[in-house]
Amino acid sequence: MFCYQCEQTAKGQGCSQIGVCGKDDNTATLQDLLVHALKGVSMFAHRAAKLGVRDDSIDEFVVEALFATLTNVNFDPVRVAALVEQTAKTRDRARELYLGAVAAKGLQPEDFNGASKFKPEPNLDGLISQGKLYSIPLAIEKNGSEVANLQELILYGLKGVAAYAEHARQVGGTDAGVYATIHEILDFLTHPAPSLDELLGYALKVGELNMRVMQVLDKAHTDTFGNPTPTPVRLHATAGKAILVSGHDLADLAALLEQTKDTGIQVYTHGEMLPAHGYPKLKSYAHLAGNYGGAWQDQAVEFAAFPGAILMTSNCIQQPKNSYGNRIFTSGVVAWPGLTHVSRKDFSPVIKAALAEPGFAENGSDETILTGFGHHAVLSVADQVIGAVKAGKIRHFFLIGGCDGARSGRDYYTQLAESVPDDCVILTLACGKYRFNKLPFGNIGGIPRLLDVGQCNDAYSAIQIAVALAGAFNCGVNDLPLSMVLSWYEQKACAILLTLLHLGIKNIRIGPSLPAFFTPTVLGLLQKNYNLMPITTPEQDLAAILK
Repeated sequence: MFCYQCEQTAKGQGCSQIGVCGKDDNTATLQDLLVHALKGVSMFAHRAAKLGVRDDSIDEFVVEALFATLTNVNFDPVRVAALVEQTAKTRDRARELYLGAVAAKGLQPEDFNGASKFKPEPNLDGLISQGKLYSIPLAIEKNGSEVANLQELILYGLKGVAAYAEHARQVGGTDAGVYATIHEILDFLTHPAPSLDELLGYALKVGELNMRVMQVLDKAHTDTFGNPTPTPVRLHATAGKAILVSGHDLADLAALLEQTKDTGIQVYTHGEMLPAHGYPKLKSYAHLAGNYGGAWQDQAVEFAAFPGAILMTSNCIQQPKNSYGNRIFTSGVVAWPGLTHVSRKDFSPVIKAALAEPGFAENGSDETILTGFGHHAVLSVADQVIGAVKAGKIRHFFLIGGCDGARSGRDYYTQLAESVPDDCVILTLACGKYRFNKLPFGNIGGIPRLLDVGQCNDAYSAIQIAVALAGAFNCGVNDLPLSMVLSWYEQKACAILLTLLHLGIKNIRIGPSLPAFFTPTVLGLLQKNYNLMPITTPEQDLAAILK
């Protein structure tokens, strides 16, 4: 295997024996094969879409299957192999769709090779052998380092897009143009000898696409659950039986809340589910009791101590410990060998497991933190914020957030947040906020100094806030007293970074390390065009920002 798609990759270069995330060689190899096979589907679906013909089921399958290859999502080689086999069948349907569209227009079909003619081997060992033909080292050997690494950057950004598109679909948010562009980009990744300019252009196209997908997801969330409002969230236990929900999927949480509303079970959020408490429809359930624990990388300790059942939605799963292996469940695209997989249509296995566990014996303290500062909430008090800036009460805005992780050096974000002067406001989002979101930051004239914008996909909200502020001050976003200091871990962070670059946002600091797939040439171009820079120390970066 060889994998360098996440920030924690071995030695900062690539995992070659087993993934730091826990992904084994077989799963990694099958995921490489799955990506190759999906490109074959998109070769046909892209051309069919250009002729005005598409199939919802083909579009949705490609997005879901691509999502399954993200870091910390699907660790089960048998399930990945099944996706490979289903991809071949989907490709055949996409071919017929294309041929039918061509015939209807009286045109001649193109002649295809490569991924379009992929035929899966009939058994797991055969599929694994096939997968070894599509490794990153072989791509680098064939196409050269610059091309292969840029292709991976595009692919990883597209994986992030797929995750957000799938989340949107789960709450009724779809866009035919989004699916068509996903197929177009996967098809582009099959082109021989692309130029550096073409590759960089498509990387920014992924960023543009991700902006649209986050917009679709934001609308789907707010149409379904209401606009988030600032909400105090309880941090400690309420006595009684308990279920913990982690991941990102609000539709799963909503279904679980509905199915547990008369059971006496308290439901707690974990990780990226914390922002759920800001949505009116979700917080209307009295048994949405609070938030337990922190970011995904602490789950082994936190889940072992949790006295109830655990539901993993979307991504962020780690290898479960034996102590809670019988009471953790997966849903959606998440999979781990040996765990019970459930559907939101019937969460009864999760409920049964929760009732069998002791639950919390007593109430904890009433300590809370605030969430729910989406763009609707912040912009509703925009006049107050703008007035505070003009009066000199707010000197600077910091966006400090992103993916968290276990690699050393991430205490930088805690130290930076603690060092931000009292006349500055911190916007935060994603699980990176757990580094500092329980610290007392106070407020400026009634405006909290720490504003939790939401999940990682709520970067859309942060962008809308920045754009509105720029409009109010009649300047560009780059001219605002706003600095972005981001932590990254996996492919959704790649998609968001590409979105920010597509929007022309400069002077972004990222860390704790730079991606292994940033070649010197690519990094040089990003530094030259956008002044993208790695973090240094909190003291040095803060001094440079506020000079």
